[in-house]
Amino acid sequence: TYFGSEHGPVKHVDFTHPYTEKLRKIIIDSASRNMIPVTTTGIYAATQGPRFETAAEIDRMERDGATIVGMTGMPEAGLARELDLDYAVIAVVSNPAAGRSESEISVDEITSMLQQGMNKTRALLELVIPQL
Repeated sequence: TYFGSEHGPVKHVDFTHPYTEKLRKIIIDSASRNMIPVTTTGIYAATQGPRFETAAEIDRMERDGATIVGMTGMPEAGLARELDLDYAVIAVVSNPAAGRSESEISVDEITSMLQQGMNKTRALLELVIPQL
């Protein structure tokens, strides 16, 4: 949080919808118009990196309803909300969850997937930024 102690009282924010709908719409519409595949809904489970999750953690998160797991999606959304900033996420899915693949998670494969995903992300950002 940015608040508390010398920065003033703690500020509780409504986090019902973590991402700004207006910004999400710009991203989704830009992707759709340019045939960039995106998943527009899901439930994000944040984990503490820099380690991969255990198969048991993935099982629990799945029971809780998570559809995507990552290390980098929070706490930024909450901090942006505290400051009333528009915020949305463009996430690159880089690997199957622990215990959901026949093989162990490979850092080399993740790096390759991230590189491919970043090319699409760059293209999408070039479409989104002029609309902001």
